[in-house]
Amino acid sequence: MFRILGQPGKDLCDSELGVTRRDLLRIGGLGTAGLTLGSMFHLQAAAEKSEHAGSPGWGKAKSVILLYLQGGPSHLDLWDPKENVPDNVKSGFSSIATRVDGVQFTELLPKLAKVNDKMSLIRSMSYTPVGLFNHTAAIYQMMTGYTTDKVSPSGQLEPPSPKDYPNFGSNIIRLKPATEPMLPFVMLPRPLQESNVVGKAGTAGFLGKAYDPYTLFPPGDDMDMSKMDKIQIDDLKLRPEVFPLRLQRRARMRDSITKAIPDIEKAVAEYNLNEYYSRALNLIISGRARDAFDLQQESDEIRDLYGRNTFGQSCLLARRLIEAGTKVVEVVWPKVANSDNHSWDVHSGLPKRMKDQSAPMLDAGLSGLLADLDQRGLLDETLVIAVGEFGRSPQKGVSTSGNNNDAQGRDHWPYCYTACLAGAGIKRGFVYGKSDETGSGPLENPVHPKELLATIYHSFGIDPETLVYNHLNQPRELVKGQAVSAMFS
Repeated sequence: MFRILGQPGKDLCDSELGVTRRDLLRIGGLGTAGLTLGSMFHLQAAAEKSEHAGSPGWGKAKSVILLYLQGGPSHLDLWDPKENVPDNVKSGFSSIATRVDGVQFTELLPKLAKVNDKMSLIRSMSYTPVGLFNHTAAIYQMMTGYTTDKVSPSGQLEPPSPKDYPNFGSNIIRLKPATEPMLPFVMLPRPLQESNVVGKAGTAGFLGKAYDPYTLFPPGDDMDMSKMDKIQIDDLKLRPEVFPLRLQRRARMRDSITKAIPDIEKAVAEYNLNEYYSRALNLIISGRARDAFDLQQESDEIRDLYGRNTFGQSCLLARRLIEAGTKVVEVVWPKVANSDNHSWDVHSGLPKRMKDQSAPMLDAGLSGLLADLDQRGLLDETLVIAVGEFGRSPQKGVSTSGNNNDAQGRDHWPYCYTACLAGAGIKRGFVYGKSDETGSGPLENPVHPKELLATIYHSFGIDPETLVYNHLNQPRELVKGQAVSAMFS
């Protein structure tokens, strides 16, 4: 049982109440998803003493920005174009040279073609779609490293549940707590979504709500390109009736508890039991998060660099958050997965939708982010990833998932697609893996989404096989996969 403790006669009505060893043990024994506080510290220590410690890329990342291209972008029409293939496979967009010899993009990515010497590509992302041919189930796998038993024939899942596996960002902030008075994990500008399933794989699941991301979903329709100018952060402000002095008095009360701990219990003082409370207090009082969310502090030149649209300004905000001390930022593509217009889900209207809508936003946003991070010296410790839940079918006009496709449309294709990685020890100007002549499957070095997640954990100095305990107190690996060590220099 949890009890609120106080110094006798000061903060509780019953002046005879004091602090006992039993009270303190109640605090120390609080379980979080089946874990005691001691178990959590043990997991952190185990991650730091992994056999992988000292290997290429290990522990290079201090933060990560995931640009999640929800909807499944066509690799053939972006960064893995094919020549000398049938017309119903070949992209309708011309190929262009890039800064890296032998690597071509399509004409849709002219800005990225000028900065791809700062990043690497995995052109052999691949998995077999057992119940994972549609967005929600595939998103769940990409974000958690696990699949779920409850998948309908259409690929839809149940709504988010406390029993879900945690989003990888929740695992990171749990094992690598933030050291700054800043939001540790932020998701923006909209939730993960397919149809009416909203937020699946976007929570801490069985880890508990303490590790959920701070969600920044500005008001406005998905097609409102200026919605990032409408950010509201009222929950990061002090309420008028709660003034800083009152909060600081409460902090002193907790300090008095610490002083009452017997010497034998002070042996764990290095774990700083009040640290999380102090961080929350400092976050509100310091105003650091509020300042980070203020895009108006950026010059017009920088804002234009990223693109004056929801995705571009979300990428800029991600940089500001990382700069302020946030560890994990997930930028979700600002259009629901299975929808028209700016969505990557191009079952129809592919030429116009990609050329006039989605590709220019990706081109400016990602290229601007890489250039800006590099110029500021932040790319060395910031891992940047751009990836979707799958690619698109090599053949146009065919149905692979039960959806209707027009003659120019491409259906879902998990057998082969591309991921972009940069920063935190990732090689520059490098291509890992190779797709076959039509982009249908990996010709060499296939990479499963689980291995991509393992690479993220590795970059943070976290062993991918670190055990966590689910809602039934059963041990589970963070992810059952090995990091792609060849990606690191």
